[in-house]
Amino acid sequence: MKSYDERMQWFKDAKLGVFIHWGYYGVNGISESWSMYHQRITWEDYMKQGEQFTAEKYDPKEWAQLFKSMGADYVVMTSKHHDGLALWDSKYSKLDAKDHAKAGRDLYTPYVEAVRVAGMKVGVYYSLCDWSHPDYSPITFPRDEKTLRKLYPQGKTEKYWTEWQRFQYFNFNQMRELFDNYTPDLVWFDGDWEHKSHEWPSRAIKDSLLTWNPNVVVNSRLNQYGDYNTPEQDPPILTPDRPWELCMTMNTSWGYFPTDTDYKSSKYLVETLVESISKGGNLLINIGPKPNGEIAEEQRTRLEDIGRWVQKHDEAVHGTVAGLEYGHYFGPTTLSEDRKTIYLYNFQKPSEFVTLKGVKNKVKKIRVVGSDQELEYKVNDSAPWNEIPGIVQIFTPENIADEYVTVIAVEIEGEVELYRGIGHAIELN
Repeated sequence: MKSYDERMQWFKDAKLGVFIHWGYYGVNGISESWSMYHQRITWEDYMKQGEQFTAEKYDPKEWAQLFKSMGADYVVMTSKHHDGLALWDSKYSKLDAKDHAKAGRDLYTPYVEAVRVAGMKVGVYYSLCDWSHPDYSPITFPRDEKTLRKLYPQGKTEKYWTEWQRFQYFNFNQMRELFDNYTPDLVWFDGDWEHKSHEWPSRAIKDSLLTWNPNVVVNSRLNQYGDYNTPEQDPPILTPDRPWELCMTMNTSWGYFPTDTDYKSSKYLVETLVESISKGGNLLINIGPKPNGEIAEEQRTRLEDIGRWVQKHDEAVHGTVAGLEYGHYFGPTTLSEDRKTIYLYNFQKPSEFVTLKGVKNKVKKIRVVGSDQELEYKVNDSAPWNEIPGIVQIFTPENIADEYVTVIAVEIEGEVELYRGIGHAIELN
């Protein structure tokens, strides 16, 4: 079995992923699953949305090409949200896209195949809780128990088990089914807060996943058994002490919500990507396709905008590690993997100069990423006898400005060595 560091390497290198929330909820433009939880819609009316969940324009190959062209290295799509709808053809439930939706077919296998052909890692979102399963608890809304039993048939001996034993059996079977069918590179769990670790049971789940695929990576929502942190919407202020990923919506909704027009700008999304990678994390940017399988134009435009910026600045995205502590440069930074290039990110339009402080290495060259333009610079106030390196003043004419984020590469001699005070230098590990 691979070590933790070996399993996590591709994830730490990835930087950018795409999150896909797709399900019934896009039909009425309501919140995914939570609209039932908060009793804003009945279970019966929620499920009727399946009659218009057609996927008639679903083109997973086109999706994958779009994601790959924007520089994404992995994709995570909902296989089943809290509502219980499985997008694959499950043997353990008739509440799936083949048997309980106008689509009338397995929608998950084409997604997995397309992502793999495009050369990206496959992520499976799976809700531990299933608010439609007749044996699951707690439930906050009334349901038609007779209908539920038809959607979740049970074996002859299961009637002698407790309700929770039946649900655990079902849950393990669906997870095993996903691994047998797809061998996911990453599992993105959700819903762990509804039960304690020993009740799911989380440790047994994690051990099983690693048995089924020793290379799998698991997010933090498996109680304490996840491999990386999963902050949501807002980037962490302080750098997490282990691998992490920010999942974020483009507007305020995860699923397709046509009345939610509060979209973040492309510049804001690029800045969030930069903020994430500067702290050693990834950005998992979310889209919510329409019930017919189309990606809304507002979302497509933003993916394309991110892609153009990443393509232009790829060396400052992929192949980088977390940058310098704040104070060396007043903005985000990253380092090349060999720690011989410092990338400085400027969110504002360049104006006259920027400064880089506390770098003991001699500067070889300073250039604008995405062009061949070199920048003039000078070193102020150095005191070599006290090992004080001085301040690098980099002159930044307005014509270097990028539409979203301008990136400057500072090439230095040797691996970066930093000065933090009189006679105090450190080496970055």
